[in-house]
Amino acid sequence: MNLTLIVMAAGIGSRFGGLKQITPIDEDNNFIVDYSIYDALKAGFKKVVFVIREEFLHDFQSTIGKRLEGKIEVCYAFQKIDEIPIKINLINRTKPWGTVQAILTAKPYVDGSFVVINADDFYGRNAFLRASDFLRNIKNPFTYANISYELGATKSLEGAVKRGILFLNKDRITSMVESSVEDVDGKFIATPLNDVEPFEIEENHPVSMNFFAFQYDVFSLLEEFWIYYFKQDIVKVLQGEVLLPDCLKENLENGRITIVNEPSRSVWLGMTYRSDLEFVKKSIKALKNQGEYNSHLWGVENGEK
Repeated sequence: MNLTLIVMAAGIGSRFGGLKQITPIDEDNNFIVDYSIYDALKAGFKKVVFVIREEFLHDFQSTIGKRLEGKIEVCYAFQKIDEIPIKINLINRTKPWGTVQAILTAKPYVDGSFVVINADDFYGRNAFLRASDFLRNIKNPFTYANISYELGATKSLEGAVKRGILFLNKDRITSMVESSVEDVDGKFIATPLNDVEPFEIEENHPVSMNFFAFQYDVFSLLEEFWIYYFKQDIVKVLQGEVLLPDCLKENLENGRITIVNEPSRSVWLGMTYRSDLEFVKKSIKALKNQGEYNSHLWGVENGEK
């Protein structure tokens, strides 16, 4: 089975203050996504598709694209504001339409099972190994996996973070609620983005970090949800995004899909805010010192492979 990695990298990162997907995190100017692809290669992935804005193509090709030459097949898919199923005035729209559009943009480059990740999250090698094992062994259609993390392992030192709060029945996800999570006087308070009342969760509660393992049949559900979104009131259409968790939540609740919770048991690192950058750099250096990665990630210096 040839597995594909889809990397969602079309966002700007407004809270971070720049294009954090291509912010160096080590002495060799590697990005977080370099480490994700390195780990994906170790887990048997053969292709990576970067979903980006077309104006970022040169930046990606001249940096990480160049580093990946001869290591893995690389494709670029462009997420565009005007590629939608209806004709409307988009003069005030400044960003793409969300994660459902991002994955559909990559569809022409995918021919089987695949994994979706964020470009600006470090997930750890075990996460990719668990996703690979799941996809190689799953037999039932419309059955997917979310590689989850404990909330406490994903918090930012700076402030509130957006997380998909998972609700489980044994190892099956019954629902996911996109929420803003904040530490308030030592308690973690999740405020759902759909105006539901805030609720308290424990530090070890499982959350989604947009790391999903999908079979190809998920595309039919995404296409259906994509079309449905644009049948709403035009004001809601223009103000919102077509989000993967919303699509999955709806299909979970109507019983059309199964999503298995696969705890990652890996370190997670991310850069929601500019102040997170130094912590990420120190953490990567520590992982290298522990032997998790080569001192020069893609190099062969000093006999490294």
